[in-house]
Amino acid sequence: MSTDITKKFRTIFISDVHLGTRGCQAEMLIDFLNATDADKIYLIGDIVDVWQIGRNCYWPNSHTLVVQTLLAKAKTGAEVIYVPGNHDSFLRRYCGTHFAGVEVKMDDMHETANGKKYFICHGDAFDGVILYARWLALVGHVAYGTALRLNTAYNAVRKWCGMEYWSLSAWLKFKVKNAVKFITQFEEALCEEAERRGADGVICGHIHHAEQRDINGIEYVNDGDWVESCSALVEHSDGSLELINWAEEIRRRHQKLPTPKIEEVAA
Repeated sequence: MSTDITKKFRTIFISDVHLGTRGCQAEMLIDFLNATDADKIYLIGDIVDVWQIGRNCYWPNSHTLVVQTLLAKAKTGAEVIYVPGNHDSFLRRYCGTHFAGVEVKMDDMHETANGKKYFICHGDAFDGVILYARWLALVGHVAYGTALRLNTAYNAVRKWCGMEYWSLSAWLKFKVKNAVKFITQFEEALCEEAERRGADGVICGHIHHAEQRDINGIEYVNDGDWVESCSALVEHSDGSLELINWAEEIRRRHQKLPTPKIEEVAA
């Protein structure tokens, strides 16, 4: 599925890959990594799902290839910064260290080419369920895993029928009224923290919902995930930010459709 044209960006932001789970769309991420290049790459948490690996280890060759591809980019000059999330929180004890060219940080402040500053964090610290009721989060994780297994089976049938990827689990999740309320509170809390830190915006992951919008004068950007939305955030050479849905990119490639304008992607 690779493309012959490599897209060059100033920065790439990726989160919530969940290597070690069956829901991880590793092949699609490999395709994205092979088709893009950047001076800096942020891995904003939950890249490896230690929660799931501890329960039921699943690690196909494609997951190893994701790791190898990221390390190869670090080796060839890309600055790779790993900001751990709640599913790979064990890495937080190594903040301030480097592994094979990858720097581990608790959070970061990124300045774009046009001078804007963005607070970078995974986002779990602003999730009340994770912070105050971890047992409830684990129960939710099991239920979510069930939805992802249904999603995998559903998309296997769609692929067999020649249809493109579509996330059943994401559709189910965002049909739930309480989930929408939680997301709003999560976004507002992160923007308040970004403002407190003197940032123009915040870039995060955690809730598997790609979004880019203004909240009370602060730009909120969530780069999505590689389980449901298969999305990433990129910074262009002029400092502008763009959300890319790679499942849609692959669909356009196969159908030879034009790539939409940035404002159409962000809408």
